[in-house]
Amino acid sequence: MYMDKQVKRGYNEYIRLDEGIGKDAMMDVALLVMEDGDTWSCEEPEKEVAALVFDGKCTIKWEDQSYDVDRPNPFDYNPSCLHVCKGVKFEIIAHGPCNIYIQKTLNEKTFPSKMYKPEDTDTWARGNKGELMGCIKRDVRTCFDLDNAPYSNMVLGEVVNLPGKWSSYPPHHHPQPECYFYRFDKPMGFGAGWGNGEIYETHHNGLAIITDKMHSQVTAPGYSCCYAWGIRHLPGDPWDKTRIDDEEHLWLLEDDANDHIWHCPSGN
Repeated sequence: MYMDKQVKRGYNEYIRLDEGIGKDAMMDVALLVMEDGDTWSCEEPEKEVAALVFDGKCTIKWEDQSYDVDRPNPFDYNPSCLHVCKGVKFEIIAHGPCNIYIQKTLNEKTFPSKMYKPEDTDTWARGNKGELMGCIKRDVRTCFDLDNAPYSNMVLGEVVNLPGKWSSYPPHHHPQPECYFYRFDKPMGFGAGWGNGEIYETHHNGLAIITDKMHSQVTAPGYSCCYAWGIRHLPGDPWDKTRIDDEEHLWLLEDDANDHIWHCPSGN
């Protein structure tokens, strides 16, 4: 399923885990839009919460700690992301326009709050060695997953999808539900996505909820996209970098795949 939404100042809720498609995703997802001087606080009695700053200047306060975020854009700068367990209150104070991705899910565990700073981000440059003629070059960023947050029921990171390039490719799937939240470098930017056996056009501030079948993404030439990717672990079956590749396209993973791709004759 794909959702477009006209966002406004404040908390823009897309899905909730207790209703509609949110039940399949097993998560709450929202975009918090703030202006200079705005404050927003959150305290969930039963849910863990992650707040990832897409862009802007703000101060995040939790327990007895505070952290100042200054992220001009999500393309040139790594994210800052606060992750807290149930019952922990935090507050965000905006020092200018800010866009913040919010992701929540049920979790009975308690764990120490963690601010993932830009220098903590694990960035995996994928497709940067000419694979598939350079068509799948992208950066995959991870804030937290099963490796560094085994107590969490979620995974959260970003993908920088370059203009005209593909990501989440070759086609693959996994049983754990996943959400993609799209931010383009220009508001008229667009692309396309596959999931749940459907093809959908992606836009700025759009959300894809993927619960079944293969999923891949492509961005239109001229437009860069940074999308948050959030996965919900399944009970007894966490996402452990799980990837089930489409057997029909396994040849794309071979080292000599480029040798089997038609090349346009020189000069044409």
